[in-house]
Amino acid sequence: MLRILALAGAVAGGVGLSQFPEFSQQYLQRLAGQVDALSEVVRDFDATATRNLLTREQALADMTGTAFLEDRRSDLTRTFARHDRLSANLADLRAASPLQRLTMPQKLGDGETLAATWADFRPAVPVTTDGLITAGIGFLGGWLVTTGLLGLLAWPFRRRRAV
Repeated sequence: MLRILALAGAVAGGVGLSQFPEFSQQYLQRLAGQVDALSEVVRDFDATATRNLLTREQALADMTGTAFLEDRRSDLTRTFARHDRLSANLADLRAASPLQRLTMPQKLGDGETLAATWADFRPAVPVTTDGLITAGIGFLGGWLVTTGLLGLLAWPFRRRRAV
């Protein structure tokens, strides 16, 4: 019975992790779209600042005097920081193979992009080498986790051997 449960855990791990390469690819595509949209906002702001003979920092500093301007300055500051963070994540993810992306979950951590990717993601049969490798890793991980958890649960009920 324990072996059947361990096998079920292994299959679940294999099936689950086999989806990661495709999910990370779809996340990467959405992330690129986010960066493109943010880049347009950054370019427009920087162009307006340049036309007024200001740097970005000077233009932001000039956005004072009313609650609206100060709120807008805060919004733009967050937008610039998000653009920088997502651009760096995009560059790192593009440079990585699907298997390397498995080791960098922090680069797939933009909540908005992650939620949108997950909402549209549909599991598929992994037919790529990366999908099969991650399926194997997931199978092994599922086997080990399930076996370990079942061993811990059964531990108090084991009989002690007489010495």
